Amino acid sequence: MTDKIRLILVDDHAIVRAGFKMLLATRDTIEVIAEADRGETAIQLYQELKPDLLIMDLSMPGLGGLETIHRIIQRDRAARILVFSVHHEPVYINRALTVGAKGYITKNSAPELLLEAINSLMLGQNYVEKGLIKTTQSLKTTQNYQTIIDQFSQREFDVFRLLTQDLTAHRIAEELCLGYKTVANYVTQIKKKLSADSLIELVRIAEECGINKP
Repeated sequence: MTDKIRLILVDDHAIVRAGFKMLLATRDTIEVIAEADRGETAIQLYQELKPDLLIMDLSMPGLGGLETIHRIIQRDRAARILVFSVHHEPVYINRALTVGAKGYITKNSAPELLLEAINSLMLGQNYVEKGLIKTTQSLKTTQNYQTIIDQFSQREFDVFRLLTQDLTAHRIAEELCLGYKTVANYVTQIKKKLSADSLIELVRIAEECGINKP
């Protein structure tokens, strides 16, 4: 491959993006052509610049990583998206791959792993950090709650995740740029689907499924 791999970095923390750039700058075959701190900007940059690969966090304000991946893949099914996240739980890995990400590694992985993942995706291969594969494959054996959560829409999942972080409906509405009534309707749907009567019960379900673990 003679041409440089053109990347867009998407993470809401500037210091994380700076770290990415320092690492990637050690390879003369890779060029960071743009950065974004939220999903909406990432979608716009992707459409304008048509990068070879996009490296994206999942936890961001606005659309969030999962919905951003979903919208980019809707526009370009060949898009190469590598998730680089603090989350190692099966629910995040499964949802990211389901909506179209081609790779998934965690932020506590060795720097060499990021470069290995980039090369794999550029060769047309999927890449999941080795320590996560077994966990992902065991997802189907978890409790019935997990099956229900896997069927949530992207917005339902985002609302559920933020709700179980002890955010109020008003705060969630601000975080996701939604109306309060829309969020309230999502909360009602989520409780109904999980047969939960209270926030405490939703938090317990989230803990059992490994959601919102530090």
